[in-house]
Amino acid sequence: MSDSDDKAIPSPPGPRHREPLPWQVPKPPEEDPDAPARVQQILASPSYRPAIADLTFLNSYETRPVRLQLDYLKPELGLQQAGVRNTIVVFGSTRIPEPLAARRKLAVLREALARRPDNAELKRRVRVAERIEAKSKYYEVAREFGRLVGKSGHGPMDCRLVVMTGGGPGIMEAANRGAFDVGAKSVGLNITLPHEQFPNPYITPELCFQFHYFALRKMHFLLRAKALVVFPGGFGTLDELFETLTLIQTRKIKPVPVVLVGREYWQRVIDFDFLVEEGTIDPEDRELFWYAETAQEIWDGITWWYESSGEPLINGEIYPLKPED
Repeated sequence: MSDSDDKAIPSPPGPRHREPLPWQVPKPPEEDPDAPARVQQILASPSYRPAIADLTFLNSYETRPVRLQLDYLKPELGLQQAGVRNTIVVFGSTRIPEPLAARRKLAVLREALARRPDNAELKRRVRVAERIEAKSKYYEVAREFGRLVGKSGHGPMDCRLVVMTGGGPGIMEAANRGAFDVGAKSVGLNITLPHEQFPNPYITPELCFQFHYFALRKMHFLLRAKALVVFPGGFGTLDELFETLTLIQTRKIKPVPVVLVGREYWQRVIDFDFLVEEGTIDPEDRELFWYAETAQEIWDGITWWYESSGEPLINGEIYPLKPED
């Protein structure tokens, strides 16, 4: 190539020293004095906002399908990126605190009752606090179980089997805390509520997700579940328990171990034998779960269940960062 040919090749265009394009500057007031104000009015219009920046649009009824997709996709990608393959889901009451906190609250109420011994409401609150203090032992059981699950892997980077909770206080906090105690990661699936729900402080930060839709949160609870461990709880706990039992009963999902912690509590809350006698469930449905009292009993029962089924509890496969279709 000659020197003249070489000089004919233009240099690559750069961002500097280029003429502005016509649309890079607004119409000047010299051409129309009202033009700048009109442009500002257009720029301020909600219709001009990009869809991803328009919260009013994103929160509209018509975009609910998109929000459902996003509510599913963000946690899914986060769990995949962390290599979370399987989970053991722990449910239980948010109202069961650690024993020290339960004893402290009971002491305060007893002191108040001593000053007002005829107050019926205080008597009721003391009775409830006494029951909560008795059940606070389950906080320690859940915490120890979290430790056992956390120690089952090969260090904090091994997320093939992790604890997953609803991310709140009480029993959920205890399970996340147990994993935290041994340096293992754990997951919290929080939910937006009318009154703000703070995540408990023991969830791995990058594995704490906040959902808008209960349905998508429920899906994520079971997508990777290798077992469900259910401590004493109320409506929310019962909801998750019965949903899981129904999915197993109807063969909608593969059977997984379901462990009810605290036989005395659960046999009073739900009379499963009565349901069998009434014919509203089959006798075999009574075998979809079992009871346990200690963390070691829970863990031993789950590991035995998988050994008996010939299926590994801890799967050797790990989600790649970009899974194949």
